[in-house]
Amino acid sequence: MSPCRRSLLAIGLAALTALPLPALAAEVNLYSARGEELIKPLLDRFTQETGIRVNLVTGKAEALLQRLQSEGVNSPADLLITTDAGRLFQAKAAGVTQPVTSERLQAAIPATYRDPAGHWFGLSLRARPILYVRDKVEPEQLSSYEGLADPQWKGRICIRSSDNVYNQSLVASLIAADGAEATEAWAKGLVANLARPPKGGDRDQILAAAAGQCDLAIANSYYLAGMLTAPEADQREAAGKLAVFWPNQADRGVHVNISGAALTRAAQHPAEAIKLLEFLASDPAQAWYAETNGEYPIRPGIPVGATLAAWGEFKADSLNLERLGELNGEALRLMDRAGWK
Repeated sequence: MSPCRRSLLAIGLAALTALPLPALAAEVNLYSARGEELIKPLLDRFTQETGIRVNLVTGKAEALLQRLQSEGVNSPADLLITTDAGRLFQAKAAGVTQPVTSERLQAAIPATYRDPAGHWFGLSLRARPILYVRDKVEPEQLSSYEGLADPQWKGRICIRSSDNVYNQSLVASLIAADGAEATEAWAKGLVANLARPPKGGDRDQILAAAAGQCDLAIANSYYLAGMLTAPEADQREAAGKLAVFWPNQADRGVHVNISGAALTRAAQHPAEAIKLLEFLASDPAQAWYAETNGEYPIRPGIPVGATLAAWGEFKADSLNLERLGELNGEALRLMDRAGWK
C-alpha cells in the first residue's frame, strides 16, 4: 500500500472513531417496580421519538432495591422506577441513587413531589382516600383520617396490614401533621375499629367492603379505578358499591403519594436516563398515566379520564414527600405499639 493510501486510510479511521454512535445504538437500562403493562407503552413511544432503546427489568420494589445494593457500582441499571416516596427515600439512603439537575424536571414536577437534593422525582400521583359503601354510610358522617378512630366505626373498617408501605406513609403523614403521641392514640383507635384482622391488598379491602364485611375501606384510588373499568363484571359490580370520600378537605388535604424515578449511582447512560425521566414527566406521558393507570397527573392542568373526573377535585396534602421516608421508622414502631398487625 502506498504511503498516500495509508495516510488516507488512517484519516478515515480516525474520523470514524470520532463520530457518535448511531441514534439507535443509544440505550437506557431500567429497573421498574411497575408492571410491564403499566409502563411499556410509554417506553415504546419514547424509543420511537428518540431512537433510544429501553431495556426493561421488572420486579418487586424491595427485590429491585436489594439487587441494586448487591450489584453496587457494577449494576447495569441506569434508572429505577418504584412506587411510594418511602421506597425512593430508602433507595437514596442506601446510596444507590445520584442527584439530577434538570430544568425541565424542576419546571414539570412541583417541589412537593421531588427530592430536595434531586435524587428522585415523582411521575404520577396516587391518592389514598376513604372508600365507603353507598347504602351503609352517608358521606356527611365522614370528615378526616383522624375521624376513623371514632367509636361510631367500631367493627366497620377494612385496611391492609402495617407491613404495607402505603399504610406506613399514611401514618408518617399523620405524625407530621399531628405529632407522634396523637398519632399513636389514633392508631390504637383505628385498630379497635377494624372489622377483621388486616389481610390482602387494597383490592381485597374493596372486595370485603362490597361483600358486607365492612362499611369503610382505605385504599389507593387507582385500585378502585382499575376495578370500575375491569373486563370482569364481578370486579365492576363490587367497585360500584363503593364511593370515594376525600378526607381532611377542611385542613391539610387528602394523603397523596407517588410513583417516581431515580438515576442510579452506577448509571452508565446518564444522559439517556435523564431524557427518559424528562419524557415521563411530559404532558403526553402524564395524560397517559391518568387515562390508562387511573393515577393522577403530578401537576394540575393535565386532563384525566372519566372515572377520575367523576370523583371530583380534591385538596391534596402539601407535605414534602421526603418527610414520609424520614418518618417511616417512627411510623413502623408506632404501628407495632398500637397492635396494628
